[in-house]
Amino acid sequence: MSGATRTSTPNRRVLVIGASRGLGEAIVETYVARGAQVVGTAQDDGPSPLHDFARRNGGAVEIEKIDITVRDQISALRERLDGRAFDLLFVVAGISLAAQDAVGADIDTGDFERMMDTNVLGVMRTVETLQDLVDASGTIAVMSSGQGSVSGNIDGGFEVYRATKSALNQMFRSYAARHAGEQRALLLMAPGWVKTGLGGPNATLEISDSIPPLVDTIDAQHGVPGLQYLDRHGESVAW
Repeated sequence: MSGATRTSTPNRRVLVIGASRGLGEAIVETYVARGAQVVGTAQDDGPSPLHDFARRNGGAVEIEKIDITVRDQISALRERLDGRAFDLLFVVAGISLAAQDAVGADIDTGDFERMMDTNVLGVMRTVETLQDLVDASGTIAVMSSGQGSVSGNIDGGFEVYRATKSALNQMFRSYAARHAGEQRALLLMAPGWVKTGLGGPNATLEISDSIPPLVDTIDAQHGVPGLQYLDRHGESVAW
C-alpha cells in the first residue's frame, strides 16, 4: 500500500473502545482528521487527553464511559447506542501490570487475573455485545500485538502480556470461525512497540510512527471480508 497519509476514510462512523489516552486517543484524533464521526470511550469522566480533544472538536467526538471488565457496563453501553450504526468498531483497551523482564509465574495472582480479564475476556465480551451495531459490511478490529505471536517469540520478555495477546488472538480466531461467510472485515492489529504509558519509555516507536499507517491499513481493509492478523503497515503477522 502507499506510504502516503490518507486525508479521508471509508469508515465514517467509528466506535473506539479504550480511547482516553495513548493509542486509543490517537486513533480518535486520526479518524476525526479524516472526517469521521467518532464515539470514544473512557473508564471515567476525566480529565484525559480524550476529554481535552473532545472539547476542542465537540461536533465530531462523543465520549461514553465504560469499564470493559464490568459486564453490565458493556450491556448498558449497548443500550445507550441502540439504533446507531458504525462502519468500524475498534476495541483498543488493554493493560500491562508486569515489568518487561518479570518471570510470568512470579506475577501476583490478582494482577494476572486483571490482565486476562481486561485484555482477553473484556475485549471479547465487548465484541460479542456490540457486534450488531456494526454494519454487515463493516469492520470489527481489536488491538493485538506482535508479541501475541507464538512463533515470533524468540526473545522472551513481557511474558504475561504476551500470553494475554496470544489468548486474545485465539478467542478472536474462534469468533471468526463462528462468523465465517459474513461480509465483515475482522482484524487483529499489531501497532508495534509504541512509547505510551503501557509501552513504556524504552519502546521503539512514537505514536506518530504507529497510528497513521495503522489507520491506513484498517481503511484499506474496508469491505474485505474475513480474518487477518496485520501489523501497522498491512503485513501479515505470523501466528
